Amino acid sequence: MTVTTVLLPSGASASQTKQTKQADGKTVESFGRVADAVLKDRTAALLDTKSTRRIAPPLRDGNVSVSSSLARTEDGALSSLRTRKARLASLGEAYTAADTQVSVDRTQVKNGRATVEVTETTTLAYKKIRGDEPTTTGFKAHHELSFSSTSKGKWELTGIKPTDAGPRAVNEPRTAVAATPEVAPNGTPADISWPAPAKPKKFTGTAYNYKAMAAYAEKYWRNYNPDYRQFNDAGGDCTNFISQSLKAGGWKTVPGAYSDYHNWSYGSSGQTDSWVGANEWAWFTLSSKRATNLANVYQLDVGDILQMDFEGDGSKDHSMIVTYRSRIGVPYLTYHSTNTYRKSVASIIASNPDAVYYAYRT
Repeated sequence: MTVTTVLLPSGASASQTKQTKQADGKTVESFGRVADAVLKDRTAALLDTKSTRRIAPPLRDGNVSVSSSLARTEDGALSSLRTRKARLASLGEAYTAADTQVSVDRTQVKNGRATVEVTETTTLAYKKIRGDEPTTTGFKAHHELSFSSTSKGKWELTGIKPTDAGPRAVNEPRTAVAATPEVAPNGTPADISWPAPAKPKKFTGTAYNYKAMAAYAEKYWRNYNPDYRQFNDAGGDCTNFISQSLKAGGWKTVPGAYSDYHNWSYGSSGQTDSWVGANEWAWFTLSSKRATNLANVYQLDVGDILQMDFEGDGSKDHSMIVTYRSRIGVPYLTYHSTNTYRKSVASIIASNPDAVYYAYRT
């Protein structure tokens, strides 16, 4: 495994480095090997074997290990994958062998916390059940891992989550595997029926400029702002885009640990999970009272946000901003991934009738 980027806080003195518990190069390499072990375990759970023992190396490397809480979560994840294996078998599909390799793409370390982005490359060999199966199937998946330093100078893996859009990989458990230290505010789904009860928005005398939010989104929906990084290859750019738009309209950043959803910021060395992650943005927004949920999607107005949960599993997958509202009360959304300008909420609902929608009054 290779580490291509290690981002540490710039300008830190030797004493500051000791206080913030930075990770040295050896520890960063251990981050990757522990990630490799966890993902190999998941792949192994799908193989056509009666054994349930772990095939991957121990979930510990040097001074890095899996936390006891996440270890229990992973046990449940492996159990769900073995159930998936049985489901596949009932459909006439099985795998006889597998190869999973993990490379570390990016590591951010700050104040005793590390965020590690990895790419998993997995190949599975089909068992010849019908006889005409191809030889192998393969995929590349991206994950974000969270590590925390302990009082004894060691590091623990506390969470792992996929960052790709679209259908989950065959070895990605359906159960949530990212440990959250407290119950995050998920919000209330919105009704999608037309017409909606009136919910006028106040545009004057507020701290925010909603027209500036819309103007920013409509300026950069297709031609990206070069002042910001893009995340299309790391799970999607939609939430990064709405965060930029909200900041353009007056939202103030909240600096702090990248993995703490109570913070919301972007900088040259990295950004908070809440800046780029749909779920984390919702958690930040609701916990900080930057926005409230609307009862109906047709109550959305300029500068408001709409999120979608495609699978209805409680995890938000997509974020959009309202940049226009018609005289009869139809909101129009502008967003990234796929780059789109003024798409009506009616069109979105017609194309995704089974999704769950979350509407936010900013």
